[in-house]
This record gives sequence, C-alpha cells and structure tokens, in this order.
Amino acid sequence: MNVNGTTSAAVLDQLQRQSADPQRRILFTGATIVTMDPDLGVIDGGDLLVQGDTITAVGRGLDADGAVVVDATGTILTPGFVDTHRHAWEAQLRRIMPDVDDLGGYVMATLAGYATVYRPEDMYIGTKLAALTAIDSGITTMLDFSHNSRTREHSDAAIQALVDTGIRGVHASMGPHFGEWDRQWPGDLTRLKNQYFSSNDQLLTLRVATLATDEIAGPALAYGPELANVARELGIGVSVDAVFGTSGSEAVLRWAKDGILSPDVTLIHSTGLTSEAWKAMGETGTTVALAPTSDAQIGLETAIPAVDEALAVGIRPGLSIDVEVALASDMFTQMRALHAIQRMRAVNAVYGTDQQPQRITTHDVLDFATLQGARTNGLARVTGSLTPGKKADLLVVQAEDLNNMPLNDPIGTIVLGSDARNISAVLINGEPRKWNGQVLGVNLAALRGEVHASREYVLNTTTG
Repeated sequence: MNVNGTTSAAVLDQLQRQSADPQRRILFTGATIVTMDPDLGVIDGGDLLVQGDTITAVGRGLDADGAVVVDATGTILTPGFVDTHRHAWEAQLRRIMPDVDDLGGYVMATLAGYATVYRPEDMYIGTKLAALTAIDSGITTMLDFSHNSRTREHSDAAIQALVDTGIRGVHASMGPHFGEWDRQWPGDLTRLKNQYFSSNDQLLTLRVATLATDEIAGPALAYGPELANVARELGIGVSVDAVFGTSGSEAVLRWAKDGILSPDVTLIHSTGLTSEAWKAMGETGTTVALAPTSDAQIGLETAIPAVDEALAVGIRPGLSIDVEVALASDMFTQMRALHAIQRMRAVNAVYGTDQQPQRITTHDVLDFATLQGARTNGLARVTGSLTPGKKADLLVVQAEDLNNMPLNDPIGTIVLGSDARNISAVLINGEPRKWNGQVLGVNLAALRGEVHASREYVLNTTTG
C-alpha cells in the first residue's frame, strides 16, 4: 500500500506555502468517506475537494486541476468531532481527582477552591491546553463553558486561547460560582460580542452560559427570563449546565411556561428528569448535551446518560467531555461509554422476556458526536458533516494501522477501534491543524513549562 499524503512532509509544505491563498484547493483521493450527511452516506474510494475554507465537492473521480492532491488511500475521512460542553480552563488540573465521589466533592474542590485563585494567564493556559488536546484527538469544534470569568481580562484570556489554537470555538461565558469577582457578567457580554464576535462568518461564536437553578451559586447565575432576554438581544444561544433531578425538572417546566425554551437553548446533562420535563423539551425543540462519562463517574442523579429519554421525545443529543479534573479528554471515550451503557440498559430492560432490546448503533453515536453536536452548538449549517458548502472541518483516520486493519466497517472502526494516534490529519476551516500525527504550530516544551508553572501557582495559592 502506498504511503498516503497525510504522512508526507512535502504535501504539508505545499499546503503551507499556499496558506495565504483564499482559493487554495486540496483534493483528498481514494478514501473511505463517512460523510454523516443522510443524503450522501458512506463513499468507498471517494474524493473530497476543499477550496479555501469550504468543502466544495464529494464523490469519485473529482477534477484535480490546480489542487494539492493528497493520496488518502487506506484512510477514513470523517467530520471533525463536536464537543458541546467542556470547562476548558481546568485543563492544567487534569485527573487531579480521578475518583471523585460526587458532585459536591467536585464543586468544593474545584469551583470553591482552585477556581478562586485563577489569574487571566491561568485561564489562557488551561483553555489553550484543552483546545490543543481537543484538536489532537479529532475534536474540531469545542464549546468552552467558561464559568470562571472573574474579570473582563479572564474572559479575554479564554477567548484569546481559542483564537491562538485555531479551533472552531464556542465561548460560553458565565461568572464564577464562588469567591471574589468583578460582577461584570452578564453586562460584559455586550463588549465581548462587539469586540470578538462581530462577524457571522468566523471561527468563534458566543453563547450565554448559565446554571439550571440557584441551589449551588445563587440566583444571579440561574437561567430565567432575564438571561434569556440578554441572549435574545445579543442574538446568541444559551447553554444551561447542571440540569438534573427534581429541581431541574421543575426549572424546565417553568422555562417552558415562560416561553424561554427553544432550539437556541441547550440543556446539559438532563439526567434524572421527569417525563413531563422531557415532553416540554421535545415540544420546544430544545437541544441537549449529554456528558456520558460525567454522569456515570461523578454519579449525577441516576448516573445514566439520558439518551433514551432524549430519543423518545425526538431529540438527538450532542456529546460532551465536561471536566478533565476527573474525566477523559477525548470524544472516542464518550462515544464508547454511551454506546456500551445504552446497550447494556436496553438488554437489561428486556432480560427474561421475549421482547427485543432497543439498542442504539455506532452510527447513532457518531451522529451525536458530529452532526448533532454541531446542531446543539448552533452550527449545523457550518460543520458536523462532510457536505458541500459546509466548512472543511475533517479528520483523516488511518484505517490500516495495527489496531484498525483490515477495514470492514468504517463507522464501527471510528467508534470502536480508533483513537488519537490513528488521526493523521485534522483540518479546521480548511487549514491543517494536525499532520502526520502531530499537532502543528505547538512548541511542546514551552507549553509544558507554562502548564506546569500555572498548575504549581494554582495548587500553592489555593487554601482550604
């Protein structure tokens, strides 16, 4: 088998020499293309053409005129994964509490402890580390639920980190739960919108981040008509965290009554909600971001990711990472966890009867991790599938690596077989961000020094 072009330094050099050309053409040839577009499906031996930042054609035998040709034989092309909820600023505290007992333990250690001493530079370093790691593992869009905006400068630093990594970032801004802060949020959202998010055709988008109830941090951070009006006036979406249990169900029904549920609102977790709450969510087209490993490992309410409940009311959810202080950083883990948990639950429900279990499939979870994630983040027209006209956010996965060969089912291989080491290339907005298995433009030694220094500052400064 020929070495494909995504391992070729010469091909990368060609691409980088043409990077300033807005009409640069890149033609991937001979790949198995998992488009995640319901009308296009999977194309064996297919070609994909990128012009500038956009996918312009998908098929076979495409014209290579004027294009940098990338031999993608032996690979799978798939849309980049979409993370619908990650607290990116925490990344330098990864796995500091791998066996966290419950939500209270996480909240008191992280939000009431470490978060209170974060400087703007710590926000920058944590967010940058999370975004680069996301890119390395094939996540091309990340919603950063940035709930430690203590000052304007903290928000600026988090946004700048997204800019500097080149990820398709969604900055969801919220004030902190505990400690001293400037109380500039939500008023500062107007400045952020004007300063960083003035164009509708850019890599970064803005959302309001908020909590479901006032139980943890008081009423100022809880979703309601006031914050809904802020989002409406700014023309941005809303992401609501900690939606679970009895109080979360009551809040959902209250929001439905107030008319502030819609497709522009994402409810995160949605664990242990009542059937009445789910009915209201389905009727209003509200989106849902599941956090499969978070629900299970931290033990949120029932600890069961609510995929069956979502599907029952017509909601196809997105997937998310949540907190790296206790969880894995990648989307492969989320897909596999959800796939295993739901199928275990489905079989268990009919065990000992003659009923057939209602299982989800690998196609379902890849759909959740790509197209539905994009829809959940308000970006379905932009990314999430390899559809001509959408932005070129895509992965090249080595199908003939030791852990993947031989290629029998491309979707099964992505969901159940692959990991970050198999991703030879990542394009975001048409720009190579990972090539030959390496994230580009990263001085790893310098980054490592910054991460360690920030971690030591946070750990040594936190009291209690």
